[in-house]
Amino acid sequence: MDIKELESRDIPEVQQTNVTNLPENYFCKYYMYHVLSWPQLSYVAKTSDKGKVVGYVLAKMEEEPKDGVPHGHITSLSVMRTHRRLGLAEKLMRQSQRAMRETFNAHYVSLHVRVSNVAALALYKDRLGFRVVTIESRYYADGEDAYSMRKDLDNLEDAYSGSAQDEGDQVGDLGRTLQKVKVGRHLGVGELVERNEADGS
Repeated sequence: MDIKELESRDIPEVQQTNVTNLPENYFCKYYMYHVLSWPQLSYVAKTSDKGKVVGYVLAKMEEEPKDGVPHGHITSLSVMRTHRRLGLAEKLMRQSQRAMRETFNAHYVSLHVRVSNVAALALYKDRLGFRVVTIESRYYADGEDAYSMRKDLDNLEDAYSGSAQDEGDQVGDLGRTLQKVKVGRHLGVGELVERNEADGS
């Protein structure tokens, strides 16, 4: 697996990944906005052999933060069901957060997640160090509440000492030994949801 910056040519596959996995969907121009405005912050996971997109993270910097503190925001994250439990979601998130800190000196990153998305919550809290700030009532179009979450980036490297996992699920030995993810060192995740495999949604 390769993790690379999102490019305009990746948008059709990224959009397909989004439609396949998430209830929140976007027009092509929304993805292009991220490519043109914040090219350093959004990433795709591609297969090494055919270069097929199997996961992505969209992210941006808040242009006019209400608190006056430079910070990033994860807009969307998705990994194809066929490529979960390989640590891709965590690696995509970490790469985006690293770029926020190194490129824009972001002090923290925020995101929203459905209160019912147990798998995503486990990833963000247990693996990535996010904490719940508040609950936003009826945040989503279908009326579901969202957790507003946040992670401080001032001590970013200290938070990355653990091994990578994905969507809060345990990574088996097979997945760890057979899959390698390359992340370019020259490269420095709105609504963030991922369908919960546990409830089959």
